Amino acid sequence: MASFALRKVISQVPRNVLYLSTRSLSKNLIDTYSMEHATGLEKKELMAKAAGNENPFDMRVYKRGPGTKTDPNIIPSAYQERLIGCICEEDATCINWMWLEKGEPKRCECGYWFKLIDAKPL
Repeated sequence: MASFALRKVISQVPRNVLYLSTRSLSKNLIDTYSMEHATGLEKKELMAKAAGNENPFDMRVYKRGPGTKTDPNIIPSAYQERLIGCICEEDATCINWMWLEKGEPKRCECGYWFKLIDAKPL
């Protein structure tokens, strides 16, 4: 009777058991590992972040200032031209894209002015 009960209990237990193993590496080890094996643009990005530049590709969102022709919104760039996007209205669902070139300020469709200035390259 006991062996029958034991067989019944064993048959009810699920046969597939999942064992999870986790590894915890220190953040310092991960940073060292990544820096040693990175190449090209990824290595430049990691080196810039290690030097304290959290935004090495300058991809942050700038808040618009007054945006007049005499006082345009300043956009830094290491190149002669840059693609920028303007969210003209706060509740807009699309972005107005335009190419901005160094030199004269350029006006967006919404009336704000932008100007490209020199910035230090990566």
